[in-house]
Amino acid sequence: MPAYQDVFYDSHDLRVKLYARDYHRSGGGEIMPVICMHGLSRNSADFEVIAAHLSERYRVIVPDQRGRGKSGWDAEPANYSPALYVQDVFKLMGELGIARAALIGTSMGGIMAMIMGMIAPQAVIGMVINDVGPELDVTGLARIKSYVGKSPPINTWADATARARQTNAAAFPDYDDADWLAFAKRTYHEVEGVPVSSYDPAISGAFDPDGPVVAPPDMWGIWDTLKGIPVLGVRGELSDLLSEATFGQMLERHSAMRAVTVARVGHAPMLDEPEAMTAIDAFLADLETRV
Repeated sequence: MPAYQDVFYDSHDLRVKLYARDYHRSGGGEIMPVICMHGLSRNSADFEVIAAHLSERYRVIVPDQRGRGKSGWDAEPANYSPALYVQDVFKLMGELGIARAALIGTSMGGIMAMIMGMIAPQAVIGMVINDVGPELDVTGLARIKSYVGKSPPINTWADATARARQTNAAAFPDYDDADWLAFAKRTYHEVEGVPVSSYDPAISGAFDPDGPVVAPPDMWGIWDTLKGIPVLGVRGELSDLLSEATFGQMLERHSAMRAVTVARVGHAPMLDEPEAMTAIDAFLADLETRV
């Protein structure tokens, strides 16, 4: 029996059919929901380890944003923007009867968590922001722009594995061949025996001058609205998107924020690293009193 239930629902604008994994945990008492949100070119499979771990105690929901994973592709590339993604997540919460949840957001998902905390603080119990902040390092942005939507022909799983290693080797210097194959299996799916990228290439329009934005303007302004919401910040020691200086400033401007740095990992930690899991476990345990 799978660890999660498949959930299909309409996007908030009714344009596409969306998908989420629901690690539904039944039992007595009220169980805190935890919603995990992935990065720009990723999908719900990124959270397989941490979601399975957390589902022993919480109800864990992991959506595929439009254009990723098992969610439908939007015919209008301009709709690939965090502002719309958060509305889709709020729609999902309504569909599942979830009024308040803890959020875990990696990269783009962290930006989404910040936006959700700004526009609906009453719906956010607390948030884990994974390797992203109110200021994005241009080095990391340039690296992501260099490969999103620009994959060479992939014909075999060996090709997919090599591509995964090529674009992410600097972030995970300790990965071995098995790790890179697992990475490829999370970011590609098989169609008639051939690995196919699990995202719509049109999401790369976020980097076009006239396309949808990667992040909203004045994210420091958004960050400053989150002072009443508990936050755990996670940073990869080798990150090229979230600088040490920005991480430090986040702490200065949100004095109650907790912080953990994951050693020998870049952008972005998978959150299956021991120090990340330990910090998240402790943080969520404290949040349970707010449910």
